Amino acid sequence: MELTIEKRDIATNPNTLRRAGKVPAVIYGRSQESTPITLDRKVFEKLFRAAGESTVITLKGLGADKDALINEVTVHPVTGVALHADFYVIQKGQTVTVSVPLEFEGVSPAVKDLGATLVKVMHELEIECEPKDLPQHIVVDISTLKRLDDKIEVKDLKLPASAKVSVDLDEAVALVTMAEEEPLESAPMDLSAIETSVERGKKEEAAEPEE
Repeated sequence: MELTIEKRDIATNPNTLRRAGKVPAVIYGRSQESTPITLDRKVFEKLFRAAGESTVITLKGLGADKDALINEVTVHPVTGVALHADFYVIQKGQTVTVSVPLEFEGVSPAVKDLGATLVKVMHELEIECEPKDLPQHIVVDISTLKRLDDKIEVKDLKLPASAKVSVDLDEAVALVTMAEEEPLESAPMDLSAIETSVERGKKEEAAEPEE
């Protein structure tokens, strides 16, 4: 994926850029000096929806092309419009550590035929690998969950050859278990049938014979 950027004059008010359909941003990295930039908002938002924060993007417009990751995006709390973005430029030969989202695919026979419940223990996995090997997502095939108490562990996932994970390979990613039956709801208590101690005392007083 590619994105055209322009160097930004820090004297320009960021809101002026936003009204013009631009997003103020910054690029930085291990060997990249922090540099303010701007980019087209509509183009960026479309790319961000497709790439997320785990896809290497080629930045064009500042001399030599730069491979980078979208490190952080600030959005408007109401409209969701992108207000600012940070890009981390990757040095050649450098590995990157990124949390990659898990994408669950398939149908579990244990869920379909045995009435089990699918439990997704993880929703993303942090991996360290070469930028060229960085996946946009990691597929989790739940069709392998055929029996009760079956589970998929980190070691069962298909990861890039250069990838290293920060968790134990025996960590569960997803599993199936029998759903617990919900307790039957008891009928609401008829409060009108309950005699309070005050009412009972009044009745007892009324029943006592006068001297």
